[in-house]
Amino acid sequence: MENRLTKGPLLDERGNLIEAGYHEDLIRAYDRKDITVKGMRTKEWDYYYIGNHKHGIAFTVADNSYMWLVSITTFDFEHKTEHTKSPMGFFPLKRLGMPSSSRVGNVVFQKKGFSFEFLIENDKRHLKVRMDRFKDNKTLSADIVLTEKENSSMVIATPFETKGHFYYNHKINLMDVSGSYTIGQDTFPLIHAFGTLDWGRGVWTYKNTWYWSSASDLFEGKRIGFNLGYGFGDTSKASENMFYYDGQCYKFEDITFNIPKKHDQYDYMSPWTFTSKSGDIELTFHPILDRQSASNVVVIKSIQHQVFGKFSGYFTIKNGQKIEFHNVMGFAERVVNHW
Repeated sequence: MENRLTKGPLLDERGNLIEAGYHEDLIRAYDRKDITVKGMRTKEWDYYYIGNHKHGIAFTVADNSYMWLVSITTFDFEHKTEHTKSPMGFFPLKRLGMPSSSRVGNVVFQKKGFSFEFLIENDKRHLKVRMDRFKDNKTLSADIVLTEKENSSMVIATPFETKGHFYYNHKINLMDVSGSYTIGQDTFPLIHAFGTLDWGRGVWTYKNTWYWSSASDLFEGKRIGFNLGYGFGDTSKASENMFYYDGQCYKFEDITFNIPKKHDQYDYMSPWTFTSKSGDIELTFHPILDRQSASNVVVIKSIQHQVFGKFSGYFTIKNGQKIEFHNVMGFAERVVNHW
């Protein structure tokens, strides 16, 4: 039985999680001042992805203690291309002022060449972003409003084995979208699109690998999506696996990402499968596009494969009903970090 979080502060006086587990909302209160680990281990980020079956866009603002990062990626699924620009700098010294809640507070970060505003306005999320010389010397600008729906959210508090290290994460799927983005004179309307939030705060160990998959779509006129993941920390109290269907959410325990290999190397563009020990999840993932990046600077290393494609398969919910679907748009990733 997984532990469902209760209300209260996130950390005790020693900087450890008071309670590990999951919830449908941000019920525990995070405060950066409660962190006791010294050095550059604190990581805070807001990541948004908005997309449909034709194109998509992703925004990141991150404070990783020793460096800051902002990033925009645009995706063209019809032509199987993507473009990323990620300005970064060193030693932000908390100047980004990342909010302590995913529900309250704005992210506003502007420098020469870019402006990122993630604003909470009347229970909606207003994303206003500009990046000069994004592609072919053209400016990208975006004005997008996201509206959250009921039963489409997942929160997990995960401890690491090292004292004072933890990850607090809020994922929101299936947000309604209005707006568009432009690159130069070209406008990309976000019609029939959905929005996803990955809000993360924590103190991380140096070496870790994570697996994450997310989908938000319509199937036979009903909203369908999921958040699946594992790979780091002590998840004995709860997983982050949640399935969303027709206005309801369903919790699942284990999942395994079966990524094919070729010549002992991961073959990210061949079909993946997703399975659970209990047999209540069975998915096949057909990749369309691999947004890959690799950096290795002195002691900092990050190898990322975020693969977009279409999912088919089923989830079996607690009443025994098998919910089957086909060609649901989403992504799955494997990320290795030494940071």
